[in-house]
Formats: sequence, structure tokens, C-alpha cells
Amino acid sequence: MSEQDKSTTHFGYKTVEANEKEQMVAGVFHSVAAKYDLMNDLMSFGVHRLWKRFTIDCSGVRKGQKVLDLAGGTGDLTAKFSRVVGETGQVVLADINDSMLKVGRDKLRNKGLGCNISYVQANAEALPFPDNHFDLITIAFGLRNVTNKDKALASMQRVLKPGGRLLVLEFSKPQHEVMNKLYDFYSFNVLPKVGSLVAKDSDSYQYLAESIRMHPDQETLKGMMEEAGLEQVEYFNLTDGIVALHRGFKF
Repeated sequence: MSEQDKSTTHFGYKTVEANEKEQMVAGVFHSVAAKYDLMNDLMSFGVHRLWKRFTIDCSGVRKGQKVLDLAGGTGDLTAKFSRVVGETGQVVLADINDSMLKVGRDKLRNKGLGCNISYVQANAEALPFPDNHFDLITIAFGLRNVTNKDKALASMQRVLKPGGRLLVLEFSKPQHEVMNKLYDFYSFNVLPKVGSLVAKDSDSYQYLAESIRMHPDQETLKGMMEEAGLEQVEYFNLTDGIVALHRGFKF
């Protein structure tokens, strides 16, 4: 059964009506938006910057190209891509959550970036862009929050140009049992407490930990990308598979 056939889905470990999840996820990110960058640094001990740098290195993006940073949040990847594509290129920072989009826009403007960046509030399942439009699409730590991942991947494939690339950076499954146990302990015992102390919100970070466990593992996501029409799909395990970068092409 594909995701689009289901009337229920998961919100962390809870089973909810599929049409309710979007609003529930929105509530999480409205809550965490203001402290999002700080919490990213604390949660990953700064390693998220290396994961994102690897994503940039694997993108193959060049001057003059069009990039969609989907679920782009506070704009870390957008800032990098803006400099790479230059004045003749374009980067679209898209996010379904207006609180995150506003934080990202303000942050990028404060950095003096903006002449080649546009901001769009968009649902990954129904992207408001023409067919064959972008040279590159990235979605970093956003796919697991999408209600219908199959539909979102198909939408991304549609708006990619032939020869374009999709990069999915997402939490995944650690490859070794010792790391898996350490990661579970950290996620469910430490992370919500840090969220409570710093962001005054332990529930949202409990959800984020649960959502990671419910996300498809490396091989499953690879198959979903292939089913959406992407080719030459491969993935790279980072930090023992705590995070994986999937890359697929549209031909």
C-alpha cells in the first residue's frame, strides 16, 4: 500500500489522521523556529555544519543555475548556494512553515544576501513551480515531516530539469548496534531535556526524536526515490548512518 492510500499516518509514535499531521507539524516548527539554529548546534555538537558542507560538495551546482532549497528553514544551504550560483543564478528558499521562513529571510538579509534569493511558502507535496525548472533540489531534515513522502518525491522529480539532481539529507539508521543504542539514549533522554532548558519545549523535541525513528531507512528511501522516477540513486552514510545523504538524477 502506498502512502497516498492511507487515511492515517504517524506523528512521531502516534497514529493520527493524515489530514491532521500537517497542522501538528506546523505547531512544532512554530514553537522551535526562534531557537532552531542554536538547537541544531547543541543537538549535533555542531556536526550538522559538516553534513551540510558535504551536501554542498555533492551538489555539483554551478554559476547561473536554479536551486530549490526545500524545507529550507533558516537558510543554511540557501546561503551557500546563493554564493555559488552568483548573480546570474537563482535560489528559492521554500518552507511550508511561515515562522521558519521568516527566521530564514531575516537571517539571510542580515548577512547581506538576497539579490538572487526568493522566498516561497510551499507544500512539498504540491510544489508551485513549472515542470523541468530547477537544476538542483535539496531537502535537508525536512522529508521526515512530510505527510505523503511518495507524493512529495514525485513533485520534486516533476520540477527538476532533465539532468537535474535531488539531494535528500536526513536522519537515518545507524549502522552499528553500539552507535544505535547510544543514539537512542541520547535522543530520548538528553534531547528533550535540552529542548526544555533552551527552547522551553520538550514535547517538540520528543516528537523530533520519534519522527527520526519512523523515517524510512537508507535502502527504503532509495527505493522510494527510484519509484518516483529518479535514477542512479545512491546514498552516503554520515556519522555511522545517523544521517544519510541520498542523491538521485532526473534523465
